[in-house]
Amino acid sequence: MKREIIAAAAAVLAVGMLAGCGGGSSSTTAAKVAGKVADGYLEKATVFMDKNNNYRLDDGEPNMQTDANGVYSLTVDPADLGKYPIVALAVKDVTIDQDTGLPVAHSYLLSLPKDSVSGTVSSNFISPLTTQVREMMETGNYTMTEAMEQLRLKLHVAQDSDVMGDYMAGQNQALHATAQKMATLMGGQMGQVYQSGSDTVVDVNRYRGMMGAMFSNMSSVRAAATDADMTQLMTQMSSNLNNITIGQPFHNMSSYFGGMTGSGGMMGR
Repeated sequence: MKREIIAAAAAVLAVGMLAGCGGGSSSTTAAKVAGKVADGYLEKATVFMDKNNNYRLDDGEPNMQTDANGVYSLTVDPADLGKYPIVALAVKDVTIDQDTGLPVAHSYLLSLPKDSVSGTVSSNFISPLTTQVREMMETGNYTMTEAMEQLRLKLHVAQDSDVMGDYMAGQNQALHATAQKMATLMGGQMGQVYQSGSDTVVDVNRYRGMMGAMFSNMSSVRAAATDADMTQLMTQMSSNLNNITIGQPFHNMSSYFGGMTGSGGMMGR
């Protein structure tokens, strides 16, 4: 009888210890997806694993807000690594851009392609550039390696430039400046891209059209040096996005962009 009591007590203790470390599923099977979000580093951006690829945060999707250094860490099912993209929402008047120390004036959406999502390192960096790579891959015309190389060529940056990397930590001024301009253009299209009355729900058709226009004119985006240059880019993008009414990935958007393809872009470069 004494042995039975001791055995029962040991079993209760073991269960208690397991519960104390978060239970079997969370402590032994959960994975962490950690990284940073930037134009400059973005504080209070909402980051989530987009498990149904609709570009919006839904119930049950792992999510959190970034800290003051733009850091996030999601707890996810290991089976979901490499299966779903990570999305970051910069929300108007909430998210703070550490480049300026001020809340962003317009909402915009960034993402990381599913193929780049890793649970083994804290390098899941999300930026306008990783967003462009993700959207190129969504067309079905590019692998991640091909998309990275095509974007690098459009940007006319050095061969060793990592368009998926943390350009802030690496002090890559060319990529940082380009990302700032891309974020400005994204935010400027909020009225066209976000669904009526929302600062967080995008119209996917218009969003992909915007990113298609951005890629087609990436040389001009990087070269924009004045407010007038940015205004010209903003105006022409808005005009063309207004015509997008049907859902297609941006590689089929040529009828909407007309001659705005190739490296010449809007500004004749």
